[in-house]
Amino acid sequence: MGFGVDQFLRRQLPGRCAFCLGEADRDRPWCGACFASLPWNLPACPHCAEPLPGRPEARPCGRCLRQPPPFVRSRVPLRYELEVAGLMQRFKFAASPRAGAVLLALFEAGLPGAALSWPQALVPVPLHPRRARERGFDQGEWLARRLACRLALPLVRARRRRDTPTQRGLDRDERRRNLSGAFVIEAALPPRVALVDDVMTTGATLEALAEACRSAGAREVEAWAVARTPLQ
Repeated sequence: MGFGVDQFLRRQLPGRCAFCLGEADRDRPWCGACFASLPWNLPACPHCAEPLPGRPEARPCGRCLRQPPPFVRSRVPLRYELEVAGLMQRFKFAASPRAGAVLLALFEAGLPGAALSWPQALVPVPLHPRRARERGFDQGEWLARRLACRLALPLVRARRRRDTPTQRGLDRDERRRNLSGAFVIEAALPPRVALVDDVMTTGATLEALAEACRSAGAREVEAWAVARTPLQ
């Protein structure tokens, strides 16, 4: 597992575990016991990161075998459950920089070093400007900007063509239709690009953005997110 801590994290993360408030491991915002007990997304479908509990190894799920997504793989190290869900809610809805910093550190810790060195650019999933103003910040942009700085990668921004209706309550196919043609990227992209989001639910948003990346010149696209919502 790869791990990187910059000066921002050192300022934001004192020497206490973010989960149990006990003594944290050196240079890490968690203790070993809490880190091991987190809901790691293993095994999972390598294409869409859907959790596959009870499977002996990670294999493509039936849905991806029937209809592969437009990205070559997904890297989503955690499940959106328990402590991770609480941390994500503090980051997303209370704009907690400490919660965001812990989530970003967990994301880096959950990926092998080779994965972090694969992309040639990062593309955050954009909020519509109206929603960003209402919320006060864009969580995908926040994560991607700091990750791009630490990995020394260019950050390329996509633009939402329209403010799509909420995705809540929609199934996978409805989400895809809702987001069809929702994004555009006006800059030329390098061959290998990773998309960045906080939570991956069905993957429909990341699929729509991946299509826009391919239209902008990317040949291979990966979907990166901190946590995956288990499908019901």
